[in-house]
Amino acid sequence: MIDIFGAQAKNPHLAIFLRIIFRYAEQQDWAIVSAIPDLLTLGRRILAEQPFSMLLGAELATFEPGHAELRLPIRHELKQQFGFVHGGVVSYLADNALTYAGGSVMPGQAVVTSEFKINYLRPAQGEALLARASVIHAGKTQIVCRCDVFAITGTEEKLCATAQGTIALLGSPATNGN
Repeated sequence: MIDIFGAQAKNPHLAIFLRIIFRYAEQQDWAIVSAIPDLLTLGRRILAEQPFSMLLGAELATFEPGHAELRLPIRHELKQQFGFVHGGVVSYLADNALTYAGGSVMPGQAVVTSEFKINYLRPAQGEALLARASVIHAGKTQIVCRCDVFAITGTEEKLCATAQGTIALLGSPATNGN
């Protein structure tokens, strides 16, 4: 369980973030808000509401204020003709990780990617991809984030792409598209 009052004593911004997350959970009619053990669980519920993410098989590995990690198991269907993961899949993973990281510092607000740039550094080959995103700067209406995408084989990680993007505040509380 998350102790909102203990969090407030240590970090008032985290306490505000948690209150907004709990309010969002109530709006979604989740049975017991206090049953949400942590932000990662909430983030995974939100990811499960994204049909394209589910189609690709994305998994939220880490979600905390200012940081997010998305993992994607590599399947044959995600590869291009030369045998490595299609650039569009790598780009999707970076984009979504950037948006998760940015959204984590604009709690309770709907956010979208307004722009991003990606550099492909080497072919994405291995067992899975891992995108690690973090906030560089958070303003009142936009957040700038960076993301590195790694190809994983066993315990070895190879950097295959790096991205930077701007996450924009839509100006209304996050909803389930209603």
